[in-house]
Amino acid sequence: MSGALTFYTNPMSRGRIARWMLEEIGQPYQTVLLDYGTTMKAPDYLAVNPMGKVPAIRHGDVVVTECAAICAYLADAFPGAGLAPAPADRGDYYRWLFFAAGPVEAAVTNTSLGVETPAEKQAMLGYGSLTAVLDALEGAVAGRDYVAGDRFSAADVYVGAQIGWGMMFGTVERRPAFSAYVDRLQARPAFARARALDDATMPRQD
Repeated sequence: MSGALTFYTNPMSRGRIARWMLEEIGQPYQTVLLDYGTTMKAPDYLAVNPMGKVPAIRHGDVVVTECAAICAYLADAFPGAGLAPAPADRGDYYRWLFFAAGPVEAAVTNTSLGVETPAEKQAMLGYGSLTAVLDALEGAVAGRDYVAGDRFSAADVYVGAQIGWGMMFGTVERRPAFSAYVDRLQARPAFARARALDDATMPRQD
């Protein structure tokens, strides 16, 4: 796959996850900063993402939105970075990448919003309860360096970001296994570069 990479983001958004992934692949990219309610809802950007949300990437003629999809796409588009297991070894990779994008995201968001589901109705939810989700996630990262095998992958970018953000904002319990996993990932040079780039574009507070 070839073509220029353009990254649409805002530093106060999930775009930080995509930025981290872009820094991991080590390819040049152009950053387009968008503001909530203005340029993010302008016709030019709505043609990229009709939801008017960030992040998004354009790679040549290909547009990808949604953080988990961006992580998976970039891992495949730039195989030299080694961020996706071989196809035959992607069971855990796909499982936990999309577990974090689905049940984890939904459970954390609903709990943060104060949505309470009666016990007899939890079977209707894709995640059941926040406790069940966090227990499963803890089992995936406890006692291992990475979530999808013995090598860092795009799944770690997304899963690690979800856990890290959750612990920072108090929406995910600060369990020892989570802290050890996130500390290991945030020690990566690409994470530090991404954080510095995003922090440098944060609005100034005079």
